[in-house]
Amino acid sequence: MLTRRSVLSTLAAGACSAPLLTVPAAAQPQQPKPNLLFLFADDMGWSDVGFNGRKDWKTPNLDRLASQGTVFDRWYTACPLCAPSRAALMTGKYGIHNTVRGNSTDLPSSEVTIAEALRPQGYTTALIGKWHKGAKPDGTFTHPLDQGFDTTFGYLDARHAWEHFPKMFWRGRQEVPVSGYSSDILADEAIQFFRSAKKPFYLHLAFIEPHFLIEAPEEDVKEYEGKFVEKDASQPYNARYAAMIQRLDKSIGRVLKALDDQGLASNTLVVFTSDNGATFESGNKGTSRFHDSNAPHRGQKRSLEEGGIRVPGCVRWPGHVAAGKRSTALTSTIDILPTFLAAAGGGAPNPAWKVDGINMLDVWTGKAAPPDRTLFWEFHTENTEMNAAMQGDFKLLEIGGQSFLYNVKDDPQERRPLHGEYPAVLQRLKKELKDWQATAVQP
Repeated sequence: MLTRRSVLSTLAAGACSAPLLTVPAAAQPQQPKPNLLFLFADDMGWSDVGFNGRKDWKTPNLDRLASQGTVFDRWYTACPLCAPSRAALMTGKYGIHNTVRGNSTDLPSSEVTIAEALRPQGYTTALIGKWHKGAKPDGTFTHPLDQGFDTTFGYLDARHAWEHFPKMFWRGRQEVPVSGYSSDILADEAIQFFRSAKKPFYLHLAFIEPHFLIEAPEEDVKEYEGKFVEKDASQPYNARYAAMIQRLDKSIGRVLKALDDQGLASNTLVVFTSDNGATFESGNKGTSRFHDSNAPHRGQKRSLEEGGIRVPGCVRWPGHVAAGKRSTALTSTIDILPTFLAAAGGGAPNPAWKVDGINMLDVWTGKAAPPDRTLFWEFHTENTEMNAAMQGDFKLLEIGGQSFLYNVKDDPQERRPLHGEYPAVLQRLKKELKDWQATAVQP
């Protein structure tokens, strides 16, 4: 048998007449594990970004990121609400399985997060930005430092995460004073993390724009004042909304430039998306409605219509994920954990974790076709009862006891119900949804 030792001995003996020998593949230096950067917006609508058609304001950095990778036109969040959406992302599990189904429910400490899955693979892990804690019966909550993150910096409380000009952040378990605009502060922290973190790293960078309070730096607001009709010229909320997203884009641009400056971009898998669709609620001051942030989709945050769950999504990994491509592959945020773990060389998730998402790495890299599967949603909180199931282009939507069937490829606005034409598809999806609901785990 040809061994690495025999090869080296032959070469050392100067056997000039011997044929050149190739070192076995196992002895070749391994490719370094990729860094993993997850960029998260908060309440950003599908059409709030230039790469999905927005022209009223500028998102050049996100557009450049998208052009350097693949845009996923059918990227879905697992829930149209902050805490359940984030818990599903972190665990790769639906809310009915990780038990986080409303904003006040805390993530059980028994759940395995992306960070906990990646640390055994040698990853440095950091959470910068928003961690939406709930509350356990005794008033305590699960801290990200107890869920696999080496370092944390940002918001812990949901109401604190309304503030775009915060006065304090949590660094680990300690409060520290901060000043400036939220996305700027978080970008600064991320840039410092790139400079000091042991490689490889996983950074979860969760911004709060354009969530709730409509606030932005005045220099950005001035650029848009007078461009939009306002209810009250003294409170140019529509201009501020545009400025919030522009400032977020600038902050993300600085983060991506830091990757370039540190020589990290070529081996960093970057994902950008939002936790749910844009909202039309009171705190939003009518700005997302005015700008039609979820266009062309109907609905909003707290709705299982497309506007609540279909969100902007793009992936960049130079040399692996195709650049300048758009994909209609059905993708969910529950897929991030198994996909990141696969990219890190960790194989499939431990079966004991009972992950619902699937590894999409071969789909992202163009090595495999999208799998044929059914995605599910439920929203049973805040006096709302909605369910949904989607397979391929067909989507079952249940609202208040009524069932509707749509083809969201041909009818993304969900205007033309098809259940009268495709009763067998309707019944099949209803059965799949009922079977899925029966698997709910009790807290």
